[in-house]
Amino acid sequence: MHCPVCNNQDTKVVDSRLSSDGISIRRRRACDACEHRFSTVEEIALLDTTIIKRDGRREVYNRDKVTQGLRKALEKRSYTEDGFRGLVHYIESDIAKKGSTEITSSNLGDIIMTHLRNFDKVAYIRYASVYRAFEDVQTFQKALDELRSKQKRKK
Repeated sequence: MHCPVCNNQDTKVVDSRLSSDGISIRRRRACDACEHRFSTVEEIALLDTTIIKRDGRREVYNRDKVTQGLRKALEKRSYTEDGFRGLVHYIESDIAKKGSTEITSSNLGDIIMTHLRNFDKVAYIRYASVYRAFEDVQTFQKALDELRSKQKRKK
């Protein structure tokens, strides 16, 4: 790991701690040259997963695209950064559980929506309105009705 101050390659880990969500490891590092201390976060990365788009194109899984979409849906909603990292982790875990190197964008969207529904209902509706391309108020109302009926069944 390069030092962010002097760009020295020789840094050492001073302390490692499991994050509160148990999903990542926070490492405290020190630069051997300038003695600057900084933190890094280590997480599991999904590698070699290909997303098959609706039009047949193939794209390498990009965590940034997923997190951008989630953050857009969660805009002006209250959530913790640990909670958000957990949400992304559970989504990626479900992708990995598929046991395949390829997943359709439709399957990916369904996985995201399942976890988002449990995380924040308003963000779920926002995401669903874009993902399912709501054309009119009736389609939007149908999604709300489904969400309400699932909540009632839980109680």
